[in-house]
Amino acid sequence: QVQLVESGGGLVQAGDSLRLACVASGRTFSAYTLGWFRQAPGKEREFVAAISSSGSVRNYKDSVKGRFTISRDNAKNTVYLQMNSLKPEDTAIYYCARTWRVTTTVITDYDYWGQGTQVTVSS
Repeated sequence: QVQLVESGGGLVQAGDSLRLACVASGRTFSAYTLGWFRQAPGKEREFVAAISSSGSVRNYKDSVKGRFTISRDNAKNTVYLQMNSLKPEDTAIYYCARTWRVTTTVITDYDYWGQGTQVTVSS
């Protein structure tokens, strides 16, 4: 059974930074793509970023390009999301998830999900 556990969320002001982390259980972490998604109140869950198994391919939602950076440390079974220049519209619960497809943005391609971590950005 794969488990994904997110951490690093919190309450920050606009312009601040946060780094989210997601630790995965299991011995095949380095074999699959990891993604970050978010869900704001009253809205559908949306793709934020994804990184391929080796880390060589990364994909981002347009509105976070240049502000967010996804990375991974396969030795630590951990994927990160560095979020800079945060905006109030970034407020959401952030989830990490796993897929066998390369950096897909399609939510249904992801089969295991974490419980999420809350990010709140005040203006």
